[in-house]
Amino acid sequence: MINEASPIVIKSFPWMKAEKTFIILTPGFPESESDTTCLPMHQQFVITLKELHPDMTIIVLSFQFPYHDNVYSWFGIKVIPFGGKNKGWLTKLILRRRIQSTLEEIHESNKIIGLFSLWYNECAWAGKKFAGKYGIKHLCWILGQDAKKENKYPGSIIPKPGELIALSDFIQDEFEKNHDVRPQFVVPPGIDIKQFKNFSNEKDIDILGTGSLIPLKQYDIFLEIAEGIKKEIPSIKIMLVGEGPEKERLESFIIKMGLQNNITLTGELPHPQVIELMQRTKVFLHTSSYEGFGVVCLEALYGGAHVISFCKPMKKNIEHWQIAKNKDEMKWGALKTLQDQTHDYKGTAVFSIGDTVKQVMSLFDIH
Repeated sequence: MINEASPIVIKSFPWMKAEKTFIILTPGFPESESDTTCLPMHQQFVITLKELHPDMTIIVLSFQFPYHDNVYSWFGIKVIPFGGKNKGWLTKLILRRRIQSTLEEIHESNKIIGLFSLWYNECAWAGKKFAGKYGIKHLCWILGQDAKKENKYPGSIIPKPGELIALSDFIQDEFEKNHDVRPQFVVPPGIDIKQFKNFSNEKDIDILGTGSLIPLKQYDIFLEIAEGIKKEIPSIKIMLVGEGPEKERLESFIIKMGLQNNITLTGELPHPQVIELMQRTKVFLHTSSYEGFGVVCLEALYGGAHVISFCKPMKKNIEHWQIAKNKDEMKWGALKTLQDQTHDYKGTAVFSIGDTVKQVMSLFDIH
């Protein structure tokens, strides 16, 4: 149980002596080094940040997950979890006090050179409050659904344009439309190309989809498209990677549509295994109804797949990435790609995680 009697004890750690300390505020973070499925892009961001700035102390404050409050080391980076578990308002109030107290303790013995919040939510609220008190630079990376009108945090503590980084052109426009503040900066996500190994010309997966099996991802449309393509390519091989509350319903759809011999639901897989599947894929379908910037699309592109999605993250077109207006456009786009024997399926490099880290840190005047 979380209460004010369970403080985060941090002063006894020798790592709390650095002159340059960079704080990352996030709702969740991997609970161990083997947890590759929790926010893989953010994992790569933090690891790359450490590689590029080995003289800087990085501390991650994770508000909700993991579900405990034991300080731990993750690839040599200290993580302070608060185990909030997304509980009610009373727990959130206590959580805020504990986070502010922890930031105060860090501030007492360290030179904090930046506070970086992921999502404009309680993390940005806490970061902005603390940074304002001590004149520390604070930036927030708007990553997706926090740009929606339903997000109340921008109204409770109004941000300035120069405090906001949008993940994509779409998110920049969306945040301005819904909250009347246009983020001054756009920094798209990147991928770690070192994760891609054993490239081969074998493309034995026709269509791949990955993500949480939730309504937002619209995997019922994914299956309807698969059913339509099967009429033209009876032997089509499809894989869908992920877990979620929609799994049983999707399994019923697969049986109803007669796709049992064409589609494999793998469940959740370690991130390196997903990367391997992408390297075997011809077409990656991203049927999500809303997306800030699907990093899985960038990974699929580098793996050599052609990507088709409903959401267009950047105003500039990206090679081998088609934007479909509706289900029929997505189906015919996928079918045309699969039937075109001239495709070489070479990987497309768009954004690297190293460039992403450098862009963010340059906004903190850290080079």
